[in-house]
Amino acid sequence: MNDSRHIASAFDRDLDSIHAKILKMGGLVEASIVDSSKALESRDQELAEKVRRGDAAIDALDEQINDEVANLIALRAPTAVDLRTVLAIMRMTSNLERIGDLSKNLAKRSDVLGQLTQISGATGSIRRMTREVEAMLKDALDAFIQRDPDFARDVIERDREVDEMYNTLFREFLTFMLEDPRNITACMHLHFIAKNVERMGDHVTAIAEQVLFYVTGETPEGSRPKADVTSSDMKYNPEAEPD
Repeated sequence: MNDSRHIASAFDRDLDSIHAKILKMGGLVEASIVDSSKALESRDQELAEKVRRGDAAIDALDEQINDEVANLIALRAPTAVDLRTVLAIMRMTSNLERIGDLSKNLAKRSDVLGQLTQISGATGSIRRMTREVEAMLKDALDAFIQRDPDFARDVIERDREVDEMYNTLFREFLTFMLEDPRNITACMHLHFIAKNVERMGDHVTAIAEQVLFYVTGETPEGSRPKADVTSSDMKYNPEAEPD
């Protein structure tokens, strides 16, 4: 019995260390989203470069968490609820790392946009999208801390709002391009940026789904509540961009 209690206590200590790193990683990703959108709107190249450099710290935490999870599995051999917790953490970490990459993509695009025709209201609209995604991520992490399934479900539902914002921007960009061919290059870059933000929302939703799995052992039934209706109009994978 004493050995069992010792093993359980060691597992909890290891898990606490991993939890702390996830929250630190989440905080860095939140800051990256905020800074990349500010850099985009203000054409702040110094801030954009800060975002690009900061992605290395996010990647480093991702590697540390993966190493600690691997050691936890090897040494503690978690089963049942403990194994579910470990699996959810691995998936959450992967999604946080992808959001960091997409945020870095935004920062990279801000360099290019500074040299192109400005499209009225576009960067402000994208900034509103990023604010919603950042708020969703904060709430998803709070749901994780509080083990609150209802909070996680709310985040999942809010992805519709991000999709609808993206749909509106997509149509606006098409209108600008049709009105004046000189807007095409700028609008294409802005579309890629908006798609990056929309994909961030998808990854935040995936985190909320893992929180739900972590807390309840269940995954959402049915298909995810997506509202992106543009996929058949323009194919683009923002996560395929080179570093």
